[in-house]
Amino acid sequence: MKTVIRHGDITRVAVGAIVNAANVEMLGGGGVDGAIHRAAGPQLKEFCRTLPEYEPGIRCPVGGAVWTPGYDLPAKYVIHTVGPMWFDSPSCRAPHYPGEYRQEGEPRDLLASCVRSCLLTAQGEGIETLAFPAISCGVFGGQVSVFAKVAHEVIHENEWEGIKGLAFILYQPWEYEAFRLTWEALS
Repeated sequence: MKTVIRHGDITRVAVGAIVNAANVEMLGGGGVDGAIHRAAGPQLKEFCRTLPEYEPGIRCPVGGAVWTPGYDLPAKYVIHTVGPMWFDSPSCRAPHYPGEYRQEGEPRDLLASCVRSCLLTAQGEGIETLAFPAISCGVFGGQVSVFAKVAHEVIHENEWEGIKGLAFILYQPWEYEAFRLTWEALS
């Protein structure tokens, strides 16, 4: 499977699906989540409202993945995943959503579950190309280098049949550089 690492705006990438670092409600938020919802148009939020809740206010649990149409995005689909909160990080805000208080497991394991769930969802839907942002690396307090290590491990634990290409699209120049350096050290 071909893997590329780029600095850029994930909302402008023409792939089968882009991954959204969502919150448990899946109704938009800040960072990449807000950018994806704005670029997709109001239909994305309306579609998300129709999705069943596993618990009140929780459409996607931490570590899980749910797909939706991409609407006005160049990507055909959006695969929403909820990354873990890294509670020991000084940049981590208090969670606003009830499901984030109940995340069970170590953040690193939950982050691996996010990547794995996205890849499994893509396989299940016949999506051949997929672009990831830096999951859990914004207000959730994770480090880009940790995300790069976890993503590298998960990608190399399986053949991921049917997936032909992956892209990691990092918005901030420093995110791109941290991800690229970590990835290259592992390859």
